[in-house]
Amino acid sequence: MRIDAHHHLWDIGRREQSWLGAKEVQPINRTFEFAELEPLLAEHGIDATVVVQSSSSLDETRELLGIAAGSGGRIAGVVGWADLVDPALPGVLDELRAAGPLVGIRHQAQDESDPWWLGRPDVRAGLAAVGRAGLVYDLLVSPREMTAAVATVQALPEVEFVLDHGGKPPVASGAWEPWAGQLSALAALPNVSCKLSGLITEADWESWRPQDVLPYARHVLAAFGQDRVLFGSDWPVCTLAGRYADVYALAEQAVAALDPAGRDAVLGGNAARVYRLT
Repeated sequence: MRIDAHHHLWDIGRREQSWLGAKEVQPINRTFEFAELEPLLAEHGIDATVVVQSSSSLDETRELLGIAAGSGGRIAGVVGWADLVDPALPGVLDELRAAGPLVGIRHQAQDESDPWWLGRPDVRAGLAAVGRAGLVYDLLVSPREMTAAVATVQALPEVEFVLDHGGKPPVASGAWEPWAGQLSALAALPNVSCKLSGLITEADWESWRPQDVLPYARHVLAAFGQDRVLFGSDWPVCTLAGRYADVYALAEQAVAALDPAGRDAVLGGNAARVYRLT
């Protein structure tokens, strides 16, 4: 089975995506529906997907759950948003799980002014509630927030975490540290996996080449191992820098040295296990 463990859908007619106001992302400042993604999935033999929130909105999460429920299993899971510091969070999670295939929660920690936001006691209490609900927490962090991410994952061994986009390495500049060391420190903790996703948008959008990105992808694989890395396209954000075909080809190059079982794990099996997809 092949699974795209990270893509987005949004309708700007229904809900503003504030982050789309930036000039550099204007090419994707429009509505993206699953019908536009389906031919790309078919072209690359992708059997199922996980759709991920793009705004801090319970209504958006409910809409994604409805889309997934009507997708015939093609969208096998939803990583939604919920307010981690809401005292009513356990009940909210129960309601969302009843509405569709909720498999995880994510908040844009990278956008918080406090780089130690993940380390706040009220946030960690919310993360513990996510774990008790049988859900995964997706970490959206850059190197600025990675110290807090490592400490938080270590402090909550009962919670399953997934790091999005390889922790956003500085591909465009070609820098290696502190990202590489931070990633290795996080990978040393057994309750976290990592998505092989979002790397081409960390490169120079106009001039990147596979050889610019592959060292970072290979470090993700070396640090986490073939059993804790999940392929994700980050569509449609990836289209700022390339096509879906470019992202999938890059993933295939990254896993080419693995044995068949390892390739199958990264390209689908790990997502099915980590997110408990059916």
